[in-house]
Amino acid sequence: MHRRTRTDSALRLGATAAALSALLMAAQAQPARPAADPISLRQAFDAAWARQPESLSLPSRRDAARAQQTAARSWTPEPAALEVSNKTDRLNRNQGARELEIGVAVPLWLPGERSRSGALAEAGAAAVESHTSAAQLGVAASVRETWWAWQRARIDADIARDHLDSTERIAADVSRRAKAGDLARADQHQADGAVAAAESALAQAQAALAAARQQLKAGTGLAAPAESATTGPVAEPEPDAGPTGETDAHAVLRELQDRAAVAERTAQLASSQSRANPELTLSGTRERGTAGEASQQSITLGLRIPFGGGPRHDTRVARARAEALDLQARLALERERLLAEREAARGRVDAARTQLAASERRARLARESRGFFDKSFRLGETDLPTRLRIEAEAADAERQAARTRIELAASISAWRQALGLLPQ
Repeated sequence: MHRRTRTDSALRLGATAAALSALLMAAQAQPARPAADPISLRQAFDAAWARQPESLSLPSRRDAARAQQTAARSWTPEPAALEVSNKTDRLNRNQGARELEIGVAVPLWLPGERSRSGALAEAGAAAVESHTSAAQLGVAASVRETWWAWQRARIDADIARDHLDSTERIAADVSRRAKAGDLARADQHQADGAVAAAESALAQAQAALAAARQQLKAGTGLAAPAESATTGPVAEPEPDAGPTGETDAHAVLRELQDRAAVAERTAQLASSQSRANPELTLSGTRERGTAGEASQQSITLGLRIPFGGGPRHDTRVARARAEALDLQARLALERERLLAEREAARGRVDAARTQLAASERRARLARESRGFFDKSFRLGETDLPTRLRIEAEAADAERQAARTRIELAASISAWRQALGLLPQ
């Protein structure tokens, strides 16, 4: 090869190597992509509520409530109407008779109708807000259920992974000692069997975790990270233990109260609407008898008063009163149910706290025992079945302690749900 050709090839190779080196250094200099940020219970609730029909239709419902309030404050129950009529004899005698009438018909409020319409509009606006709060609380219950199910599955997967690591370390130690002749081949098989059982348990826990993550994503639209960035569940703040009789602030009770108020206002309005609205008419007439006569003008002032409603009016009143009585009865039953649910939730929190203390004490003792038996196993003072049993007991104790922490946090969340508090 010519010397100049060899020189050009060497230069091209050098340039290519320099470019590759620069790309490699740039890739190493780029910061690592951060892992998926953990989500909180509050974020999951906000995302779930934003997808709900009640959230999407809330602005329109508020607009309708404001429009109803504006209508109740107007001067007339219905808009005024324009009346125009024209009478002529062109189709029969055709003597030039003409009559043109133009008037306005104005509906009038019945006695007490306007004030009761305003009260119904105010009750309807309050019912829109209380219905929204009750819907939010219903969404919070669903999100809390899926959230803590995901936390339980996550903890189970973490514990199963730690147990697999421990059994693999024991199996590696057994393999080393079996090759040295300190342990029999049967011990190696037993250790490998423990590893296989731990792998199966981990696969099952990971499948349950994947299902829980999909349930959370289906309800909230958020993709939960496959690996949690926190060491443990973040519990909601424990609510203040106020008087047990104060339940009227609960969103479900407020909704029933407002619905009952709407039904009562509807019954009162229906009782005042015993007939159709009267109408005041004012019209002007321009007429002539025959062709050539001068036109005559007149003004007419009239009042139209319909008769009573009869059975139709009684039906509306009875139906509205029945609805009000039904909602009042449901309100009393719901208040008793919420009181019982609140006390039960508080009792579950106390029980979970006691259980957590016991499970943590058991986990601490199991960890200490595992350390003792691990040391004695390495010294040849403990057989492999005992070591594997101690390891399984320690893993079960760790799992129970972790699950109890989850149950305590979930019971506090359920207590807040019973009190009508949204996630935090």
